[in-house]
Amino acid sequence: MYQLSIFHLVLILLLFLFPLLIFWKRFKTQKSSASKLPPGPWKLPFIGNLHQLIGSPLHHRSFRDLSKKYGPVMKLELGEALTFIVSSVEAAREVLQTHELAFAQRPKTIGFEVVASDHPGLIVSPYGEYWRHMRKVCVMELLSAKRVQSFQSLREEEASRFIESISSSSHQQVPINLSKTLFLVTNGMIARAAFHKKCKDEDEFIASVKELVTLSTGFTVPDCFPSIKFLSYMTGLKPRLMRMQKKLYQILDDIIDEHKMKHDSTSKVDEEDKQDLVDVLLEVQKLNDQKFEITTNHIKLVILDIFAAGSETAATTLEWAMSELVKNPKILEKAQAEVREVVGGKGKVKESDIQKLDYMKCIVKETLRLHPPVPFVARESRKRCVILGYEIPSKSRVAVNAWALGRDPEVWDNAECFQPERFIGSSIDLRGTNFEFLPFGAGRRMCPGITLAFANVELILAQMLYHFDWGLPHGAKGEELDMSDVYGITCRRRDDLYLVSTTIIPHLK
Repeated sequence: MYQLSIFHLVLILLLFLFPLLIFWKRFKTQKSSASKLPPGPWKLPFIGNLHQLIGSPLHHRSFRDLSKKYGPVMKLELGEALTFIVSSVEAAREVLQTHELAFAQRPKTIGFEVVASDHPGLIVSPYGEYWRHMRKVCVMELLSAKRVQSFQSLREEEASRFIESISSSSHQQVPINLSKTLFLVTNGMIARAAFHKKCKDEDEFIASVKELVTLSTGFTVPDCFPSIKFLSYMTGLKPRLMRMQKKLYQILDDIIDEHKMKHDSTSKVDEEDKQDLVDVLLEVQKLNDQKFEITTNHIKLVILDIFAAGSETAATTLEWAMSELVKNPKILEKAQAEVREVVGGKGKVKESDIQKLDYMKCIVKETLRLHPPVPFVARESRKRCVILGYEIPSKSRVAVNAWALGRDPEVWDNAECFQPERFIGSSIDLRGTNFEFLPFGAGRRMCPGITLAFANVELILAQMLYHFDWGLPHGAKGEELDMSDVYGITCRRRDDLYLVSTTIIPHLK
């Protein structure tokens, strides 16, 4: 009984001291600030503003609504994590351009820390020489326009399988779970680019990556209270992540070993156009840059980064594009007419046709404006900075609400309406130079895989528009389609998209 009482006393003291310590640290930091912190909603002791996020998974929407009251730079305290929400073009420009170097860091979550261990990947690697070297490898070697072009035949093979699977359902007039089908084809394209051929554990690998990203993204309870180390074990998060890391590393070890055997048996891996992403990374590893040695674990993490960044974003974009097209049948008809006129009677869309599909490209841009797959551009301040006159302390999290910027009525006419025509002849670019439109981020940390993403999305969308007519099950009208979203790995549809297809132009194998 005596030991039990002592235990309870210690526990009570710990629970009392943790909030007191956190409060003292915050008070000391804020008191020393020369400039004022941005305004923000009321908060509670210890948990800060976490209570305002409970029961509201649509943070991009709730933050947009709060910013209307508190302004374009808003302060939140998510447990111990001091976080600033940026919701205007001017503030986004200051964070991502004017003070870009001050915000060239990404916030680390416990998920990425566990998986990366002491071998940081590109996504959350600290800004510095190593990150610049790996970024150069990705941009110049892995994801260059030339490299993406070399995967054309693999993309077209996967797209053909996709169309054939839809055709079988089309003949039976059975509703298709397009959300699930799009996830499979886009991941298949990434897997072919990474590994060239279908691997025996590919399905398990893709499912494991999806679970890993689900656990690693967003703010978990341990991420909000990083000083309380045991929380990651109490919640079960860290053990799950460690099991997931072990499983993924085992699969990648087998794939990399197979590629190494292929390298050892030949002086050079076929021609350059036959190389997959693992081949390229092994070639870079052979160069043996003594300053930046690339280990096998680095290769694993780069591959995981590519899957993590692209595993669901392309599928989510296509899912929303088809949702908007079915909801707006006149736009759908116009897009189908363009594709069918350009491709003609060839029976198959080739990538060479894509450059002529100007209206379809506007549809993709408009989809990304209204439905950016990743609604926040996440950064961490490397030093104290002032944004629109407000103090941003060092090591603070900053989230630019790209979803809110894309729907800002002060920037966009009819901001909530799906109007692809707004991009016809428009100079608005999605590569980070126009801060009202940031589906891929901006600056040094913007997504390096834009070329690969568009190659996958545009080919699949063109195929769907060319071969089939589309409608909702049971003859429902487009305006009846529920467009509710949910924020998980990406900001995707809350409910899977089920459509009925009718074959208009048979697929030519």
